[in-house]
Amino acid sequence: MRVHLPGNAVNLRQRQWEKLRTLMYRTAKTDNFNTRRFKEHGIDPFSIHTLEDYIRRIPFTAKGDLLNDRLAHPPFGTNFTEPLDRYTRFCQTTGTATGQPMAVLDTPASWETMLACWRQVYRAAGIKAGDRIFFAFSFGPFLGFWTAFEAAARDCLVLPGGGLSSQARLEMMARYNATALCCTPTYALRLGESIGAPSGVNLNQLSVKRIIVAGEPGGSLPTTRERIRQLWGGAKLFDHHGMSEVGPVSYEDPEMPASLCVIEDCYFAEVVDSAGNEVPDGSEGELILTTLDRSACPLFRYRTGDWVCKKVFNDRLYLEGGVLSRCDDMVVIRGVNIYPSAIENIVLRYPEIAEFQIEQHKVENMDEVTLTVELAAGVDDSLLHRLQDRLRDTFSLRIPVKLAPQGSLPRFEFKAKRWHKVL
Repeated sequence: MRVHLPGNAVNLRQRQWEKLRTLMYRTAKTDNFNTRRFKEHGIDPFSIHTLEDYIRRIPFTAKGDLLNDRLAHPPFGTNFTEPLDRYTRFCQTTGTATGQPMAVLDTPASWETMLACWRQVYRAAGIKAGDRIFFAFSFGPFLGFWTAFEAAARDCLVLPGGGLSSQARLEMMARYNATALCCTPTYALRLGESIGAPSGVNLNQLSVKRIIVAGEPGGSLPTTRERIRQLWGGAKLFDHHGMSEVGPVSYEDPEMPASLCVIEDCYFAEVVDSAGNEVPDGSEGELILTTLDRSACPLFRYRTGDWVCKKVFNDRLYLEGGVLSRCDDMVVIRGVNIYPSAIENIVLRYPEIAEFQIEQHKVENMDEVTLTVELAAGVDDSLLHRLQDRLRDTFSLRIPVKLAPQGSLPRFEFKAKRWHKVL
């Protein structure tokens, strides 16, 4: 059944269809991850003629499909539409169920499409030429770090803060009059709490007027937003979200605060229920994305695992309240995607550990995890430091490791339940 859309929406849908049709045809001309999936489902991309037909016939793509492709064709998989030697940009995720990072490659052209998305994020936040943006990132292998930084460098003075302490970052922001800050909501809180006596850098020494946060849901939580604004002297806060497999997806529109506007000229988005059907306006469901511009590593109807509330405003799709939660068991800890099984797979590599538990708890409305381990008899507790280092190197995240007395942790005869949420 054809949906009747307002004029602006009709124009958007037409642009999306033209990009999607070109992308499917381009993908179909090479032997890759997507063409094999099309064949497995008996689909001829050249026989799809409308968006409605696309939705009806093209199956969802799950993260497990991408992981299996990389495991079958290590190390990069086969989601490419060009020869491998044309790919010049590398990033990787940490959010796989096996604890193994998943690499994603881009050509210069596909990388540029993501920079264009980030420039939309900046424009929506009121960032303009002459601004000085401080990046409180570790600058690890994650996509968001590099695309945010490089996109900003097209128009603004960019100040990299990787490898610095919070004290040094605040001093650098004051010294060079940074007018904007990019970081996770958790770190915006932590850095803000260091302003004043803890650091010696006072609020009147700072020039930050805008803060762009990403990596975890806090950027759209009212209490977190207000706390950040208070700590930073009333600076305006803007949320954003994206993922390495897909790219920068959304930005906060000042007309719809605490919600995210999907960049629909670059993504065909759906919000579906558990049966895979589009939900009505105002209802919750899983966000499904098709990349329209990132054609070097395209994804068709990708299940993001993000649980959102669909809101249509001015003929555009918004995620009311930002990303509400995850559909799977993944949690976001200080901007890093963590699966329980990913931590477990690392711990289980140490036979000296007799048993363990992972506790998920809240600190200032943000999720944190602590690992408690029980060592086998005679094992030196220096293992705790080695394990903590291994976790930090794997996830680029400090996960505290505590020691439990021998025999104190529960044992299991069937399925173990080692991940505990503390409300």
